[in-house]
Amino acid sequence: MGRRGIGAVTMTTPDETFGDLTETPDTDGASPRLDADQIRDLSAAGRRQAVQAGEVLIAEGQRDRDFLVVLSGKVGVYDGYGTPAQRLIRVHGPGRFLDEIGLLTGQPAFVSSIALDDGEMLAVPQPALRDMVHRHPKLGDLILRAFLCRREFLIDAVAGMRIIGSRYSPDVRRLREFAARNRIPHTWLDLEEDPQAAEVLKQLGVAPGDTPVVIWRGNQVLRKPDNADLARVVGLRRRSNGGRFADVVVVGAGPAGLAAAVYAASEGLSTVVVDAVATGGQAGTSSRIENYLGFPAGISGAELADRAVIQAEKFGATISVPAEAIGLEARDSFQTVRFDDATEITTHALVIATGARYRRLAVPRLDEFEGSSVYYAATAMEARFCEREPVVVVGGGNSAGQAAVFLARHAARVELLIRHDDLARDMSRYLVDRVEQCPAITVRRHTEVRELEGDDGQLRGIVVEDNRTGAHDRLAAALLFVFIGAEPCTGWLRGQLALDPRGYICTGPDVAGDTRAGRPPTNLETSRPGVLAVGDVRSGSIKRVASAVGEGAMAVRMIHEYLARP
Repeated sequence: MGRRGIGAVTMTTPDETFGDLTETPDTDGASPRLDADQIRDLSAAGRRQAVQAGEVLIAEGQRDRDFLVVLSGKVGVYDGYGTPAQRLIRVHGPGRFLDEIGLLTGQPAFVSSIALDDGEMLAVPQPALRDMVHRHPKLGDLILRAFLCRREFLIDAVAGMRIIGSRYSPDVRRLREFAARNRIPHTWLDLEEDPQAAEVLKQLGVAPGDTPVVIWRGNQVLRKPDNADLARVVGLRRRSNGGRFADVVVVGAGPAGLAAAVYAASEGLSTVVVDAVATGGQAGTSSRIENYLGFPAGISGAELADRAVIQAEKFGATISVPAEAIGLEARDSFQTVRFDDATEITTHALVIATGARYRRLAVPRLDEFEGSSVYYAATAMEARFCEREPVVVVGGGNSAGQAAVFLARHAARVELLIRHDDLARDMSRYLVDRVEQCPAITVRRHTEVRELEGDDGQLRGIVVEDNRTGAHDRLAAALLFVFIGAEPCTGWLRGQLALDPRGYICTGPDVAGDTRAGRPPTNLETSRPGVLAVGDVRSGSIKRVASAVGEGAMAVRMIHEYLARP
């Protein structure tokens, strides 16, 4: 990009020299400073270049870009640069570096970086950066950790693309959920309440009837986009059109699927991973996983997923979302997976890791409040809606406990409803202790939801019943979070593989009377040779992240054994 290369801009700076802006302190781990040795190591792989005040170093939407280190001068990070909504969100000085996790995952930039002073930058090409961080683990961990923190910062700062539409629109709810699950920085302008929404639409010449719209790079408008359209814009959809072949195809990008991808790709197998919604699976919606080996302080599901994606892609795996599998067909000794966009992939070995999706409450008016007041995940996006509001969480498992503890930091109070009287029956002991010790959480035992109350898509309260006495009570609730078990995502496999009575995939000894392979199936192998199931979708699986990751790794060993057979 050229100097001042994005049109006429009204800068939010004291004067045209940009000289009076203060460097943002590193209070959140997002802006560490490289030491002299680290800069020297990076210099061996990069080039120095002079920059002038006002020069666009990284433009919103830019895909091909270098890793930039500030050697002298200052750089401002702007959301909506060059638009009336432009705002400065961070300033970096000498020794700091630019960008965020999208640089490593192949996504375009969600914000712009502008030189505020004349100075000098160190530009390191992406391939050289990847090689450098692999050879210098301490440097790599510092950069990765900062990049992850910056993505969280952008999400919390409601930066990035804008979604405009009515809170009552199912398509708005779909787009918001897709953006949240894929950790895409964005903000939502509600046509019903935000006067800025109507003004923006008027400026862009978009009629309210054409909403929802997504505004990208200030002036690029996507009218009523589907999830695939949005994914292509932000660099998530990478699978090419038409037929394709891979040694291993992994359907489902939760912990089990990502583990299979890491181990398959690292051992030289061409590997493609697809998911219908987002990487991370249900674990990706967890605010903190505290019982996963090696993370004594816990790790968020989003960070675990982002780290796994980078690791898998480092070894050459291709990851693409959204891509929903709708059919499976055996062709000679190969497996062909058909997708909802009319494409297909043929493979030697298939790993099914589609997991399970949360069940919905069987109560009237649920559809009316889903997406605006009723949620099935508790992420940073949902937490923003909970500030100083009464919240109800339904469920007695770990997901419900994690959500209650996380939301209690934001909500006025949290009511946790369970159908029985023993919180420890389905919840890990450490979470039971957290819940019981949190003054903002009230546990209501033997309690079930019977009615939802509210208007205009906004929940006001719920009617609950004591399942022992039949007594009813009303609880104030602005938001309702539901974690009441899950159903396997196996509808596309009926008639193709052996399933148990609940729809989970049978594997190993549970596959009765199979003779197609002329041998008993291996522990993770399904009723079809060369097709394995791992994680929550497998009948009899242990619903824990560690076991899912272990099964994903085991599957690759079994794939090698399968491929080695004559």
